[in-house]
Formats: sequence, structure tokens, C-alpha cells
Amino acid sequence: MLHTLNTHQVVPATLDEVWTFFSNPQNLNLLTPPSLHFRVHKEGAAPIYAGQIIRYTIRILPLVRVEWVTEIKEVTPLASFIDEQRLGPYRFWHHLHRFREVEGGVEVSDTVHYEVGFGPLGDLLHTLWIEKELETIFAYRQKVMKELFLSPPTAS
Repeated sequence: MLHTLNTHQVVPATLDEVWTFFSNPQNLNLLTPPSLHFRVHKEGAAPIYAGQIIRYTIRILPLVRVEWVTEIKEVTPLASFIDEQRLGPYRFWHHLHRFREVEGGVEVSDTVHYEVGFGPLGDLLHTLWIEKELETIFAYRQKVMKELFLSPPTAS
């Protein structure tokens, strides 16, 4: 079953500052809860570009680490980018990141379409654990962004 996660947040920064931060794959380490031991491997160079393959390692359970490989499918500088899983814990993962100047800063929006796989067992895992885990990860991400972009935006 295909699931969707949507998040939105306004951060008090300029579009250039937010884009520069998000277009560097190494910053994913900062945006992911430490308990997941998330690490971007060296090919995650900045800035991102269409066709870029990025490898990560993530701990999904105690003592269970998985490799996650994504491809940057599309980049519209200062506006959006899409990453899709090529190898990893999900059957399907499509993540649209959008950035838009608004009053008070930049709206950062994420739309993730994902499928767990494993039929009814995957649906049960989603209900009991995965959905809440993703919500927790994205809530942590919003908390970190709020802390990172505390100062008011500077003039462009």
C-alpha cells in the first residue's frame, strides 16, 4: 500500500541559506536523530545534481544496519529536488523537497510517497511502527532546522 507523509515548516532564513544547506547531502547527518546512526558516504558531495547517487548507512533496529542508496532525480535550484530510493528499507520511496520564500523566511515542504512492501505484514509494521518512526524522524528534522536557522533572514 502506498503511503504519503507531508510536512511544512517556515524557517527564518533566506532562500539562498536554506538551499545551500539542503543541497549538501552531508547535512542529512544533522537532520537525522542520532539514535539512527545515519551516515552519508563520501560520494554525497555538494551541491546535489540530477543523476547523483548517494549512499547512506542507517540503523533501523538495534544491531541492524542497512545500506540506503538514493538517486537525485530532479533538481530545480532554489526551488525543489526529488530523491528516490534505489536500494534500501522501503519497497518504494519518492521524496519531493520544496523551498519557497514566504513572509518570515522560507517554507520548507516535504512530500514523501513510500511503500513498505511485504504485503499484509508490511501494512501491519507500518501501522504499529514505521508510520510513527517516520513522523518522529521528520519532527526531529523540524526541531533541528528551527535551531539551525534561529536568526532572522538577512537581506538578499
